[in-house]
Amino acid sequence: MKLTILGGGGFRVPLVYGALLTDRREGRVTQVVLHDLDPRRLSAVTRVLAEQAAEIPDAPAVTATTDLDEALRGADFVFSAIRVGGLEGRANDERVALAEGVLGQETVGAGGIAYGLRTVPVAVDIARRVARLAPDAWVINFTNPAGLVTEAMSRHLGNRVIGICDSPVGLGRRIARVLGVKNPAEAWIDYVGLNHLGWVRGLRVAGRDELPRLLADPALLGSFEEGKLFGAEWLRSLGAIPNEYLHYYYFNREAVRAYQEAEQTRGAFLRDQQARFYDEMADPGASALLSWDRTRAEREATYMAENRETAGAGERDADDLSGGYEKVALALMRAIARDERTTLILNVRNRHTLSVLDDDAVIEVPCLVDANGAHPVAVDPLPGHATGLVCSVKAVEREVLAAAESGSRATAVKAFALHPLVDSVNVARRLVEGYAEVHPGLAYLR
Repeated sequence: MKLTILGGGGFRVPLVYGALLTDRREGRVTQVVLHDLDPRRLSAVTRVLAEQAAEIPDAPAVTATTDLDEALRGADFVFSAIRVGGLEGRANDERVALAEGVLGQETVGAGGIAYGLRTVPVAVDIARRVARLAPDAWVINFTNPAGLVTEAMSRHLGNRVIGICDSPVGLGRRIARVLGVKNPAEAWIDYVGLNHLGWVRGLRVAGRDELPRLLADPALLGSFEEGKLFGAEWLRSLGAIPNEYLHYYYFNREAVRAYQEAEQTRGAFLRDQQARFYDEMADPGASALLSWDRTRAEREATYMAENRETAGAGERDADDLSGGYEKVALALMRAIARDERTTLILNVRNRHTLSVLDDDAVIEVPCLVDANGAHPVAVDPLPGHATGLVCSVKAVEREVLAAAESGSRATAVKAFALHPLVDSVNVARRLVEGYAEVHPGLAYLR
């Protein structure tokens, strides 16, 4: 079975390959093809993968190419993990937004819109090529903003593209751990929303909802990441546990100030950190795997550091530093390839799941997965405050898709102006002007 990874020179690719090596139950991936536009990055990551596989005789063979059609042709699964504009682009997204006093995070607010505007045209081209060169392939989308990009690709691939994110999985795992659930896999997580905009409304074990017990106990609420971020009082008011990214909405003023006062934005930090890693790989005597692992540990430990500082949440728990999106991807691939039915929280087309959105809107919900793909599970309606936010952000995503398709600068301005975290049409206009100046990938906006 051929697995193609787009963005194959990306820093987190060894997580995927390492998971393939650790969990050989799927046992069918014989070839991994890495595609990237940067040969230097491809070479560095290929070295890391070679060290990972050094003692494993049945490790999938790894090849690398800068030819997209070659990478896609005949693929059974395609993992799309591209970053259009690289980390320099992410740093620019943050800088331009913060200069206007609004959030520049890569998936939320102005930064997410800018990232989406330059990513969607590339993702659509990939989707068209997959449809032509590998029509039976399943595309698993890692690329942020995951919900928006998955929806763009689904217009050409239908239900054969599925978006993944590890945030809901990590949130459910933390809640289960705090509640003393011995096997989190046995818990049903009632989660619904959009990517990076969802809420856990229940966690059922053996048919019993254990979430009310958590919400009633301030000590338990304050003992894990989201409780520290949002505070017990606010979580009890919501009657749910939000995805950590909702901190940008509920505490927006504090988050923006923290990012403005930080020595570096997150994107700038990662740009510089990863540049050091790739520079180290120029030394043929260096241990690629040791260097990568050291860099990864630092990356994970500093995740959402500004938000935790704002909330007084302290350092991340050691149990939360292990990532997880690669495990979601492999579980999804295994379920489809082997028809091993499982339940995962995924980004898929709505198909009547949330009545306030149309069937083609991509949402993030629990899904039953089998050989025919991912099927969203029926969920209860969201409360009014959550419905309003979901509908508002989905409307923005639709404007981003329309701007990417038409090349209309006016539509791009509309997308920024309608976002709940952008507080002025004039700010929206300046954002479009600022992003067009720093991103060659937005030259199509007229």
